[in-house]
Order: sequence, then structure tokens, then C-alpha cells
Amino acid sequence: MGIWEAVAVFAAGIGAGAINTVVGSGTLITFPVLLATGLPPITANVSNNLGLVPGSVSGAIGYRRELDGQRARIFRFGAVALVGGFIGAVLLLTLPSEAFNAIVPALIAVALVLVILQPRLSRALRRRRERDGGEHPEHGGPLLLLGLLLASVYGGYFGAAQGVIYLSLMGLLLSDDLQRLNAVKNVLGALVNGVAAAVFLFIAHFDWIAVLLIAVGSAIGGQLGAKVGRRLPPAVLRGAVVVVGTVAVVRLLLG
Repeated sequence: MGIWEAVAVFAAGIGAGAINTVVGSGTLITFPVLLATGLPPITANVSNNLGLVPGSVSGAIGYRRELDGQRARIFRFGAVALVGGFIGAVLLLTLPSEAFNAIVPALIAVALVLVILQPRLSRALRRRRERDGGEHPEHGGPLLLLGLLLASVYGGYFGAAQGVIYLSLMGLLLSDDLQRLNAVKNVLGALVNGVAAAVFLFIAHFDWIAVLLIAVGSAIGGQLGAKVGRRLPPAVLRGAVVVVGTVAVVRLLLG
């Protein structure tokens, strides 16, 4: 890797760390840059996943104030994320990439629709519960756990727009402030990246230089993203999710 390629990877790491903390889809910044340096796709994907772990942790730390009072939720969702991340990492190493990548754009597109419709759907669900005399499940119920599990499997495999999917699911099925949900999203992302990285360290091939450059860059970016993201009102944050997710779909469809 030449000096300018190293600079590009480091800069991409900063950008990915920041955008992962605010919304998600940082992989769509770093992954193409790694491919441009000449790394094979699987090696680039694994190196990218390993490098983004410090950024995920950094973003979660940056949102620590919004995590107050969410310990039970984090333990519950975190256990699901760890299982899903492990399954996704194993799938990456055992299945042909075409089998999973073919549905990635569709998954992100569905997530974007949920983000856009989330306020209206939440109001409709709330009115229905009031009419039926039911209460909003504190942790979103089995449907949310299943959705988070599938999103975590996807995150362990590739992870582009994983944060978009997390936010759309939690925003729809939980009654809470979007910034608090974004904090939970960062913790889940750190757990999924961490467990996938643990699998890759012992089994997969990766480029140490790329991993280190992205790791340092993403850690810096995670702190920058937390400072910016927590100042965004819910409508702006939701809009950012839609914009980033749309870019993700377009880039994946264009290969």
C-alpha cells in the first residue's frame, strides 16, 4: 500500500466512524476504498470489519449519556446482536457472496420505507393499543427481537446500512426518543462488529495495515460523529438516515 493509498484509507476510516455513529453505512465509504487499493473483496470486507470495531466502541462511548436508564434494554438486545453477528461472520466465510449480497439492496430499501413511515405507523399503533386497551411493549416484543437478530446476521456478514435497519426497527416498535435509540444502535453495532472480528481474527485473511489505519481513523470519527449526531433533532436525524440509506442502495445496485 502506497503512502497516498494509506492516507485515503485513513481518511475513509474517519468518515466511516463518524457516519456510523450518526446513522450507519460507514462500510460504504471504507469498503470501496479498500477495493481500490487492490485487496480482494473478502479480504477487504474482513479488514474493514476489524478496523471499524474501535469506531463502533468510540461512537458508543460518545453517546454514553443517552444510554442512561437503558441497561436492561441493552443486555436484552445485546445478547441477540452477539448471536446474530456470530452467525453472519460464519456465513461470510462459508457461503458464496452472491447468495447474500443479492438481497442487500432490498433489505436497505425496506428499512428506508420503515424510517419514512415510522412516525405515522407509530401513531397508528399507539391509537390501536389505546382503543384495545393494550400497552406498548417495553422492549418491543418478539417481533423486534427477531428483526434485530436478522439485522445482526446481516451486520456480521457485510454491515452496510446496518444502523439504518436498527434505527428503523427500534423507531417503529419502541416508544422512545430517537437519540436514545441511536445510542443503543451504536452499542449493538459495536457488539456485532466485535464478535465478527473475533471470528475473523482466527479464521479469515486480512490486511493488518488496512485494519490499523481504519481502526485509528474510525475511533477519531466516532467521537466526531457523536458530537454532531446528538445535536440533530429527530426530524433531521431521520432525514439523514433516509439520505444515507438511499445512497447505500444506489451504490450497491451499481456494484
